[in-house]
Amino acid sequence: MTQTSAVPPWWRSAVFYQVYPRSFADSTGNGVGDLVGIRDRLGYLELLGVDALWICPITRSPMADGGYDVADPRDIDPLFGGLTALDELIEEAHERGIKVTMDLVPNHTSSEHPWFIEALAAPPGSPERARYHFRDGLGPDGSLPPNNWPSIFGGPAWTRVTESDGAPGQWYLHLFAPEQPDVNWDNQEVWLDFEKTLRFWLDRGVDGFRLDVAHGMAKPEGLPDMAAVASGVLAHLDDNDPRFNHRGVHEIHRRIRRVLDEYPNAVAIGEVWVDDNDRFGEYVRPDELHLAFNFRLAETPFEADAVRDAIENSLAAVAGVGASPTWTLSNHDVPREVTRFGGGVVGLARARAMMLVELALPGAVFVYNGAELGLPNVDDLPEDALRDPTWERSGHTVRGRDGCRVPLPWEGPEPPFGFTTGRAWLPQPSQWAELTVEAQLEQLDSTLSLYRAAIELRGARPEFAGPTLDWYGSPSGCLAFRRPGGLICVLNASPVPVALPPGQVVLASAPVDGLSLPPDAAAWLM
Repeated sequence: MTQTSAVPPWWRSAVFYQVYPRSFADSTGNGVGDLVGIRDRLGYLELLGVDALWICPITRSPMADGGYDVADPRDIDPLFGGLTALDELIEEAHERGIKVTMDLVPNHTSSEHPWFIEALAAPPGSPERARYHFRDGLGPDGSLPPNNWPSIFGGPAWTRVTESDGAPGQWYLHLFAPEQPDVNWDNQEVWLDFEKTLRFWLDRGVDGFRLDVAHGMAKPEGLPDMAAVASGVLAHLDDNDPRFNHRGVHEIHRRIRRVLDEYPNAVAIGEVWVDDNDRFGEYVRPDELHLAFNFRLAETPFEADAVRDAIENSLAAVAGVGASPTWTLSNHDVPREVTRFGGGVVGLARARAMMLVELALPGAVFVYNGAELGLPNVDDLPEDALRDPTWERSGHTVRGRDGCRVPLPWEGPEPPFGFTTGRAWLPQPSQWAELTVEAQLEQLDSTLSLYRAAIELRGARPEFAGPTLDWYGSPSGCLAFRRPGGLICVLNASPVPVALPPGQVVLASAPVDGLSLPPDAAAWLM
């Protein structure tokens, strides 16, 4: 009797498309993208060839941090269209063969969450305050924060409250904005409520979750001071930062995994800012997260040795636990790759090349909306247009992440490029007229056409099979690797053309002249 190998889970090699809903497509004319807008563009996403969506926060929120301040985790904010709009989106996406995953925020709530409102009204030591991290301040009058932790968004990670009698009172912890108080995961009520949230969305047909700040949640006993105070959206100090990566977080993920295991094919994807490979791998052990974001490529310069190092470390981080690696070049917190790689013509060429490298690798790939259009960051937004809380929290010294969140250009010669019939919530540059979906669909050599071709080949050809890769010898400033199925990927990050290895070129990020690959380019051979 012949044995057949089990079909691997869909998420192991899926291409996820990250939708930042405020900036994807607006169906109402209010200038903010919504769920009906996403549903209206599902045909485009099907044409692009992606396997799944990751939708950034859409639950009910005052929007102090773009929806990551959640007031009700089991409802959809009216800004995005409400529960019915999500149900209809899920149904149509599934009809088109596209999975739907959504953001959940387990580390904190909104300051307008009913729990926090109850905590403010309750006295110190009450059960209501025990759901959060309330502490007395230091100093004779309690006027100093309980410890020296900084907020990721700037300033202290503590805010003092005014008690019901009008007197200055306790402080509460918020690793992000003051409108995002951290919940206390040592409190059983917190877990029971989160379990209820998981089941609520899974029962509605959601295929899984991206868990925000998945290396957070658990806090060390006593909340000790940091030895070295550092902060920032991308700051992650592994063992030296008591705010994150505490050992207790792994039991939280085991409890989450036990719930997801009751729903076949559901996936949990963690946002894990941890550099150490062994510590990173702990998050994707068989009884914890299915996938975890590895951000090495999103932080790596366009240099062959650095790219190879990022790839080797990403593979090593999951190899010991049998998990799938993940790859991404950008997201809603990171400058777009075109800008990061130098901007202009050079930055675009390098972004196209790195996309081919990324999609040639084993594992799951996450494409941030607009990357397939070759969009750059918009770093000259007017100051009065900035919405990221980092801008205010830093005293107008750090512009924040708005530059990578500007709404997508769909069609037409001028803003808002079909994104809305009103005024877009962030202004789009007029130069994007050449980068619209409409314009690029008509160009065989456009970045959008390159993405479509790469995703189609990746999903259809057996040469992409296998969980590993082997490195080829390559000239200085270049790298080359081969997948077990037979695919060869070559990247030329040097300033001169280089000879290609033997094989037929099936796709290249730039025109290939004979047997050589130009600078700032990549190619696939079979």
